[in-house]
Amino acid sequence: MLYPLLRSLLFNFPPEDVHYFAMNALRSGNNAGLIKNIIRSSFQCRHPLLERNVFGLHFKNPVGLGAGFDKNALYLNELESLGFGFVEIGTVTPLPQPGNDKPRLFRLPQDKALINRMGFNNNGVKAIKARLGVWNNQKAKTGSSLVVGGNIGKNKVTPNEDAWKDYEICFSELFDFVDYFVVNVSSPNTPGLRELQEKESLKKILSHLQTINHGKAKAKPLLLKIAPDLTNEQLDDIASLAFEVELDGLVATNTTISRSGLATPKEKVEAIGAGGLSGKPVKERSTEVLKYLVQQTEGKVPVIASGGIFTGEDAKEKLEEGAGLIQVWTGFIYEGPAIVKNICKSLITDK
Repeated sequence: MLYPLLRSLLFNFPPEDVHYFAMNALRSGNNAGLIKNIIRSSFQCRHPLLERNVFGLHFKNPVGLGAGFDKNALYLNELESLGFGFVEIGTVTPLPQPGNDKPRLFRLPQDKALINRMGFNNNGVKAIKARLGVWNNQKAKTGSSLVVGGNIGKNKVTPNEDAWKDYEICFSELFDFVDYFVVNVSSPNTPGLRELQEKESLKKILSHLQTINHGKAKAKPLLLKIAPDLTNEQLDDIASLAFEVELDGLVATNTTISRSGLATPKEKVEAIGAGGLSGKPVKERSTEVLKYLVQQTEGKVPVIASGGIFTGEDAKEKLEEGAGLIQVWTGFIYEGPAIVKNICKSLITDK
């Protein structure tokens, strides 16, 4: 009941500023033993019925946080305290990059949506690797069960023909520090990136990563994140490629470049300009893509569903359509820190 009032206040300030203010405040609370216990008891939900085993990993619950929220692995302790079963960090690129010019993140409250054109702003793989090393040491001491995924991409200045090299660098550097990988070729905010979703380009990147992966003592799950704007023919190529290169899973979906069906006035949307749209408006299309991929792969390739998940009912719909896990992002912004607990409680109620 308190969060809607807090949200209305926070929405008066720039989104990126609010993001860091809120997460740093949570960190301060998490550093105090008593407050940390209160946070955990308030927002975590544990139950055997929530546990999942997907692509060889054990998840304490199926609710994860999508890439783009904790780009630099700054807030893993804090996000774990809010009950997330897994967190996907990144998108990580080989070299640090500032991303696109600000403002680059916009709220559409009438649609419960966001538009972003962040542009893979991150500290670079070396800095993030070091931060994950500290996290893993803490994790070993505390017995944390949080699963951490590494979402990897290419630097803006890297030409597409050399993109495979960027993915190799990130994969190799982070291999010992994350539990699974997601190859991101579907962000609309890096020029030319989505061209890498074409079958031959994808095959080159994924086959190379799998060669490295299978040369390790124990391979890491490798997933591909796709856009909701692909045609059925392109999705057929993705499904075929998933078997060909032995992908461990898919993430469906990223943000959309579509602006159809929005309640926000057209002139406001046009003034915002380019970027990926997320939240409620992408829910239906993301579910269509999820359902189609599950059918085309006969349920043999696990899918993490992402797109428009705000409530327990939203989560159930994705799981009923064949998702193995779900991810929230925009829903976290609009629903607040109780989103994981609320979804988990809803999932248990139906059992």
